[in-house]
Amino acid sequence: MQLVTIFAGFIVFGFSENSKGPAIPRIQFDFMLNESQLGTLLSLNALGYLLACSFTAFLTRIWGIKIVSVAAFGSMIASGVLIYFSHSYPAFASSYFLMYIGNGMLEIALAILGARIFVKNTGTMMNLTHGFYGISSTVAPLVATGLMNVTVLGHTLDWRGMYLVMLSLSILPIISALRSSFPGDSLTHEERIPLKALMRDPALWLMVLILTFGVVSELAVGGWLVYFLEKAYGWDTVTASGMLSAFFLCFTLARLILGPLTDKIGFTLSLIVFSGFSALCTFAALIGGEGYAVLFAAAGLGIAMIYPTVMAFIAKRYSRGSDTAITFTVTLMGVGSVIGNYLIGGVIEGTKAIYGADTPIGLLRGLQAGYGFIGLCAAVCAAFGVVLYRYLKRRRELI
Repeated sequence: MQLVTIFAGFIVFGFSENSKGPAIPRIQFDFMLNESQLGTLLSLNALGYLLACSFTAFLTRIWGIKIVSVAAFGSMIASGVLIYFSHSYPAFASSYFLMYIGNGMLEIALAILGARIFVKNTGTMMNLTHGFYGISSTVAPLVATGLMNVTVLGHTLDWRGMYLVMLSLSILPIISALRSSFPGDSLTHEERIPLKALMRDPALWLMVLILTFGVVSELAVGGWLVYFLEKAYGWDTVTASGMLSAFFLCFTLARLILGPLTDKIGFTLSLIVFSGFSALCTFAALIGGEGYAVLFAAAGLGIAMIYPTVMAFIAKRYSRGSDTAITFTVTLMGVGSVIGNYLIGGVIEGTKAIYGADTPIGLLRGLQAGYGFIGLCAAVCAAFGVVLYRYLKRRRELI
């Protein structure tokens, strides 16, 4: 039942996180938002995620993972109801904020549980569980697009109804969590590695930087790819959502198939290879133009491996302090996500102003610059991976 909870949890997580691609253009239209405001909205969501990361480990020690997991899923259901009834921008932004608090609580709880139970073949199992996130992420844009056009009793669900349906799926992992027993909550305080000791390890700080740039690049695709293809190349929503689904198909296949490779060649080298591959695909797609758009999807093969590989690294290196290390790393990553999402919107607006804010060429160059920033994040992730590799090799601590 622990595995069922993890797998089902990541499936729901994928739906809640990646249904926004097709919804964002309609949300922008309904509330009359510009690109900078969209970036700010996504940054506020990341802030909610960050807030949840800052207190979830503490709650886990007090209540245990079971109660925290149920609370996370419950908050997501509540946010779906609130989104459905939100008809003003402040109400919608608050409801979206609550959803990301639930997402943050859920991710920390699932990461802690995975670090506790996957003591063998850690890289393979971490990638497998995160592969279920990829599975739901692959179909989420298409399912979301379909649901937004469904009519029930003469009423079209649109994006509000779509979020209500998607987030209501959280009831399934709630059932499995309530029927589960979870390990590790009995570990005494004296047996855990203190935070101060962890913060003295340069490897952990490098891991924070790798995870931050990797996750900004990963999550930005879900929020900006559909928008980019629609506005820059004039694609319709269905076709653009199909490309996003192709990205997450590559994303999922990588986690399901390439997980054992991380155990074989090592977690540190894997981070360099996969993030570098993602950056190359993204830049090649931008330089090649519309005819090379499929490379946006291929980038998912590389960026998919970053998060689970970092979690596997932490589980191996900090086995007696994985709760603290995961929370510390993911919390600081959340800070980077807030800044990253804001910068993407800002880069787009700034570049548009240079080329002509209200001209087609200004919009195209702005979107290319913004998406180029996503590729740059993957490249920086690879660069810090090289620094980490050299540090650990010098100390003979390569993992």
